[in-house]
Amino acid sequence: MIRLEIISNNTIEFDILEALEAVTKDLKFSKITSVHGRGNSSPKQGDAIWPEENFIFIIYCTEELAKQYITAISTVKSRFKQEGLKVFSVPCMELTV
Repeated sequence: MIRLEIISNNTIEFDILEALEAVTKDLKFSKITSVHGRGNSSPKQGDAIWPEENFIFIIYCTEELAKQYITAISTVKSRFKQEGLKVFSVPCMELTV
């Protein structure tokens, strides 16, 4: 099992979601809104000086599905080269509690 973290600018959220849903209509994810910080682009603070914000999609899926999602996200990045968009992949294990 893989945990994908997709961190991006709010302005391309719809495009990312559309790309992910093209892989599978049964997309399951968690979304963290109003994410502030600074990566390789300008700061995202949601204030008067740095008004933009990021979001994070967290997806747990198989390794095969993760590869398909990453390919889909790569196509979005190729269309929006100036927007901050990163994907991180972490192996994980589901625990029964």
